[in-house]
Amino acid sequence: MQFRTILTLIGLLGVLSGLPALAQSVTPVLSASDAVILEMNDAFKNGQAKRLTELLPRTRGHVLAPWAAYWELRARLESATPAEISSFLTLYAGTYQEDRLRNDWLLLLGQNRDWSRFVLEAPNFRMKDDREVRCYVLAMEQILVGVDMANEVKGQWYAQKDAGDGCALAAQAHFDKQLLTPADIWRKARLSLEARQIKATRQALDIVAPQASAALTDLLAKPEFFLGKLNPGSLRYHQELAVLALIRLADSSPDAAARLLQSRWDKQLDARQRAWAWGAIGTQAAQKLSPDALGFFNHASPADMSDEHLAWRARAALRLGQWTDALAALEAMSPQASSEVTWVYWRGRALKQLAKTEPERAQAAGLLQSIAGVGGFYNMLALEELGQPITPPALPEPLSTAEKEAARANAGLQRALAAIALGLRSEGVREWNYSTNLHTAGGMSDRELLAAADLACQHEVWDRCINTSERTKSVIDLAQRFPMPHKQAVLARSRVIGLDPAYVYGLIRQESRFIVDARSGVGASGLMQVMPATARWTAKKIGLTSFKSHQITERDTNIAIGTGYLKLVLDDFSGSMPMAAAAYNAGPGRPRTWRGQTGAPVMEAAIWAENVPFAETRDYVKKVLANTTIYAAMISGQTQSLKARLGQVGPSDGTLVVNRDLP
Repeated sequence: MQFRTILTLIGLLGVLSGLPALAQSVTPVLSASDAVILEMNDAFKNGQAKRLTELLPRTRGHVLAPWAAYWELRARLESATPAEISSFLTLYAGTYQEDRLRNDWLLLLGQNRDWSRFVLEAPNFRMKDDREVRCYVLAMEQILVGVDMANEVKGQWYAQKDAGDGCALAAQAHFDKQLLTPADIWRKARLSLEARQIKATRQALDIVAPQASAALTDLLAKPEFFLGKLNPGSLRYHQELAVLALIRLADSSPDAAARLLQSRWDKQLDARQRAWAWGAIGTQAAQKLSPDALGFFNHASPADMSDEHLAWRARAALRLGQWTDALAALEAMSPQASSEVTWVYWRGRALKQLAKTEPERAQAAGLLQSIAGVGGFYNMLALEELGQPITPPALPEPLSTAEKEAARANAGLQRALAAIALGLRSEGVREWNYSTNLHTAGGMSDRELLAAADLACQHEVWDRCINTSERTKSVIDLAQRFPMPHKQAVLARSRVIGLDPAYVYGLIRQESRFIVDARSGVGASGLMQVMPATARWTAKKIGLTSFKSHQITERDTNIAIGTGYLKLVLDDFSGSMPMAAAAYNAGPGRPRTWRGQTGAPVMEAAIWAENVPFAETRDYVKKVLANTTIYAAMISGQTQSLKARLGQVGPSDGTLVVNRDLP
């Protein structure tokens, strides 16, 4: 039996009784039935189906019994009888575990092409959040009934990040009936290759040009050599393979791809193929922050580029201060992409910059006003661009006793809290999310979400408190969205070393959502998600000579090391909060490169952040700075400016206190 340390935020007895755990001074104790649940979870992860069946009877009456039953049946789903599956779905009707098993079963039925059972069960799937299941539905409707769902097939298939059987089957079925064109399939191959999803690229080639699929290995290994072997004026699929090879070459050398495209292929490709090739080359150049990126993009019309190309075309233009080019890229985006708050903001800014008439200025203001608020980075920047202060919204009406009791009586929320209390965080989070979404028309109301968030806050399950509260639409409770646990420790340590406590809170909220024992997939630990090597280096720098690696999850040690490292990188970048945040997330070497060499333009830090090549770091910087602005308002009680915190970014002026040994 594998036992684990119970990392408990609440007393389990408090969860089971429905009473606020914080009101009880109960030391969590691992009961015999708790131990069985934990052993079953370990057995499930290790594929021990027989052991799960042996242990299941010992979980009767436990609050997490539905999880135990799910693990046991899921482990042997391929051999389970339809009667066993039906019995489980009936016994646990309405629970997350019921719909989770239905999801698993539908995937198995789709893989086995068992459409007779699939068609009966698919309408009962409530979550509707599995793209593969939806693609199996689309495939089934075409195969059995002949329904044309080509547009949705493209949407689902193009958005899929990895190769999947269901979406490929739906695409094949519609392609066979000429409802999808070869151009549709080649588009998927391009999207997949640009995303470095090789299996999905091959899957698309197997549909549209099986004879070309075998060439993919050579294309990937030596794209420049492969391009030299193709005949530009021969078969159509040679032209499409040339685009793929140019995409692959641009990944490592945009300049080489551009030279080959201009010298050999530009006149051999049609307008759409040429635009895509230039879009891929420009995107790679933009991600490398090349000053030539915008020139590459401008070789072709933005109308035939993908949304990803257009996003990087807009970023490259903003980086160079070319507002007309930025606006052209933004206006060519699909309606779905252009409605994203990022691009609404920059379109409003571009229109404002270029406006010459009052109607044009009104149009720009209207776009900015449509997103202005305290909901995020660009929402706050829109407020400031309109000359409006960043002020907290009115507090919602206090929750009533009845509203709080309704949340506490929710069986799914109680199971989620019990799972988290027992150390089964992944299971608890999934059940919590399911229970707050409800998967019925409309889901939880704003008031119900506030009550659920309040329940999580009361039990110090801060990540569910924050994430649930963030989903309200008409009311905002900033105290829920931006809690300040460990306040005395954070404020005291921040002030001792001269660090803005709002910045520390903004970073912790993004790093760990205040989960003390949080651990990332790469080994970062604790509230401030510190890597082991960074912890050892920082401990020496700040004088923690007795530091041992196991201490990194201790709250005060983690805060001391995390804030110490943050102060070092902040000083390294002359107090630039966005650059220090980028360094904290991606290491200090990369932001030094991203700021540009001597002669590079000085730009708004918002433009600099939007041009960060790593999507994770780009998102991280924006969220940390937005968090910081809200926390500063809450701590100081005064109006804050996000723009002032952002400042400007440009090449080093040589006055930096550079710690070259920063890890």
